[in-house]
Amino acid sequence: MELTLYKGRPFDCSGREAKEIRVYDFLDRLGIEYMRVDHEHTDTMEACKGVDEVLDIFICKNLFLCNRQKTKFYLLMMPGDKPFKTKELSVQIGSSRLSFAGPEHMEEFLDILPGSVSVMGLMNDKDKRVQLLADRDLLEPEFFGCHPCVNTSSLKISTKDLFEKIIPAMEHEPVFVTLVGQE
Repeated sequence: MELTLYKGRPFDCSGREAKEIRVYDFLDRLGIEYMRVDHEHTDTMEACKGVDEVLDIFICKNLFLCNRQKTKFYLLMMPGDKPFKTKELSVQIGSSRLSFAGPEHMEEFLDILPGSVSVMGLMNDKDKRVQLLADRDLLEPEFFGCHPCVNTSSLKISTKDLFEKIIPAMEHEPVFVTLVGQE
């Protein structure tokens, strides 16, 4: 499949999932400019490489985590090339025994399925059950890449817009962490 870069939402949204269209509606309401590429199903960082090249960005790694009791849930955004060490993050947020949260919680809180995890899912977290965690290294690049709640499209958004307009509009205050990928 040849990847094509588009500005903004699809001209024709027929055949697209409602959760994807809600992302475009949300971004358009905020006046956010974004680029989009449609592609085959991608659910790994490896599968995103071709998309990264077309968007001229690195897709962010998004991990949906929880504590052992499954009473606290976290969406961690970090650079895709950085290894994730639970111990390193646990110490910074004061939560021991972090693990990957199950797909049932992902769908219930974020209206996202595994492989589609994205900061955009926080717009669906009306009860504020999920704490956003962001690696400080994400603040450096000019642009940020993510899925619009489905893994058959990817977006390129200004990092400034993400942290100054989008996340505040979702009413989720990020907790910034520093991850170096070490035990």
